[in-house]
Amino acid sequence: MSVETGNTASPLAPDWLAVPADLNALQEPMWAGSVERNGAGALSVGGVSVQELKEQFGSPLFVMDEADFRARARAFKDSFDAAFADICGGVDVYYAGKSFLCTAVVKWVEEEGLRLDTSSGGELAVAARAGIAGERVALHGNNKSDAELNRALDMGLGRIVVDSLSELVRVGDIAQSRGEQAKVMLRLTPGVHAHTHEFIATAHEDQKFGLSMAADTTDQAGLSAAEEAVAAASAHPGIELLGLHCHIGSQIFEPDGFALAAEKLLRFLAAMQEKYSIVMPELDLGGGYGIAYTPVDTPRPAAEIATAMAAVVRSTCAELGITAPRISIEPGRAIVGSTTFTLYEVGTLKTVRVDAPASSGAGDGGNNVTYPRRYVSVDGGMSDNARPVLYDADYSAVLASRTSPAAPQLSRVVGKHCESGDIVVRDVYLPEDVAAGDLLAVPGTGAYCWALSSNYNYLARPGVVAVRDGSARLIVRGETEEDLLNRDMGA
Repeated sequence: MSVETGNTASPLAPDWLAVPADLNALQEPMWAGSVERNGAGALSVGGVSVQELKEQFGSPLFVMDEADFRARARAFKDSFDAAFADICGGVDVYYAGKSFLCTAVVKWVEEEGLRLDTSSGGELAVAARAGIAGERVALHGNNKSDAELNRALDMGLGRIVVDSLSELVRVGDIAQSRGEQAKVMLRLTPGVHAHTHEFIATAHEDQKFGLSMAADTTDQAGLSAAEEAVAAASAHPGIELLGLHCHIGSQIFEPDGFALAAEKLLRFLAAMQEKYSIVMPELDLGGGYGIAYTPVDTPRPAAEIATAMAAVVRSTCAELGITAPRISIEPGRAIVGSTTFTLYEVGTLKTVRVDAPASSGAGDGGNNVTYPRRYVSVDGGMSDNARPVLYDADYSAVLASRTSPAAPQLSRVVGKHCESGDIVVRDVYLPEDVAAGDLLAVPGTGAYCWALSSNYNYLARPGVVAVRDGSARLIVRGETEEDLLNRDMGA
């Protein structure tokens, strides 16, 4: 019977997952800058150990490195300003609040020179409570309510990104009825294929976002929805047309899609300028830059992204003979994702035996060979990280409360919910001696984990702790059972 020993890879593991040479090492770039192992072998962040965090705040717990967040935000601002200085005098960087938002984060964003991108009335409420100036805030959304649009106008938002012709008219009419002009950008779908999960690819035609740039063959004039919107916006007294916007998707590593989208929008902008004598002063190229969730992910530094995008904008504007518009971008995950890990406590463990995949070459003469897979249950799950079940997202994990000399064992980290799909980390090598009471840390959970969290099975949503310079503080309080019951109105 075959078993896993030493550093032998399991045939059950995916091809990309190698057995780590050192299970106790922290593999970059998945972790925030201050995360390390202390003298006792436990993980620490900002000088605070995970045992201290667990004792003070409980688990599960989102643990954020505040200095790392600020550094990543500043890197985007500084890198893009430098790359675009000769093109349009710099770049407006909007932090995509949908990735993770709270009032503390809004304040950090503003202090580091960034702006804020929101997508709902609730996110606008967070922005307002944090005190950020309205002109530094944008509002997205494919189905904004009248209440959200009125709130945006009340706050004096710097831009409202419009997704459809019907919404454009509604925004203009509401603003006109108030005796105002709404500052509008038109979100276009450039038809660029993004290499990512289909649910987070947003620039192809068959999806809910944006105005198509493809000519409408059923329309007598043959105009695209995007061109119709430009003409309608420029003629509406309630609209100040700022420019164009696109977003091709999320968790993207290849640069080709960003470059192609930028070129297509600049050509469209130039065509509209020539045809309608409309000068649109701004162009937003969205976000979607990928981060490292596993050791094989290879994110690009902000400076590299900026240089590549600037080259495309510079050359395309020169070819078209147009003045470059003011460029803006919307990174969210690329700023907050790697700043945070989720801290869990291990509960039950069990090991099952699974037939090796046929492609592994295991077995002899038709006899199946089985291999062990260990299930490591933790005190959270899909209620604090829905991305694995939504997008087949891969994560990694390490033993956080101590180091271990034990051999690696292929493990599956699972949650405590009543779903077999409640998987936190599908495949990871953890020490054989992991036991109940140990702490695990899952890196890269800063983006879209807390934001997508739920109360499934009536689990309380975890708190978020920011750590900096040896001090930890709650920036989002974890829920209690009383919180869960407060909305229950009784029989």
